[in-house]
Order: sequence, then C-alpha cells, then structure tokens
Amino acid sequence: MTPFTENVIKIILGIPEGKVMTYGQIAGLAGSPRAARQVVRILHSMSKKHRLPWHRVINVKGQIALQEDEAYNEQVLSLEAEGVEVGLGGVIDLEKYQWKP
Repeated sequence: MTPFTENVIKIILGIPEGKVMTYGQIAGLAGSPRAARQVVRILHSMSKKHRLPWHRVINVKGQIALQEDEAYNEQVLSLEAEGVEVGLGGVIDLEKYQWKP
C-alpha cells in the first residue's frame, strides 16, 4: 500500500459522524491535491476491507456523486441517520457539515 493510500484511509476513518469531506479535500490532505479520482478508486476498492465511512465523502459541489439509485439512497439514508441534511439533488451544505481537520 502506498503512503498516499494509507493517508487517505486514515483521513476517511477520521471523519466524524455527522460531517462530510470532499474527494479533493481528502486528496490534498493526503499529499496529492490533484488526486481526487484516486480517492474515489480507494473508496471503491477498500471501503469494505477497512470499514471506511464512505458515505461521508462527497464531491466539491457538496453533492452526492453516486448515480446508481441503490447506492445513492444508501448514502442519503446513512448521512441523514447521522443528522446531515441532504437537500434536493443530493446537495449538502458544506458550510454547515464539512469537516476541516
């Protein structure tokens, strides 16, 4: 596992309940600001193995990026269960809910 991947996993595990971070924000904190897509790949391939709270990661616009209905709905329900308000189109208020460690 690369140091970048290890950092991404640590950062995602550190997102508190009721907060979100963006793919790009995580990439930057992990040491590679232009690697947001790599964060997506890490989430996709390692969420189950490392029990990552994948539902707390959204895009830079404050939106849920998933298109598939089942996964989208699971993310919405998981966030709402933690007290995060999800608006129309899967939009989340970054001013209110973004975690800035």
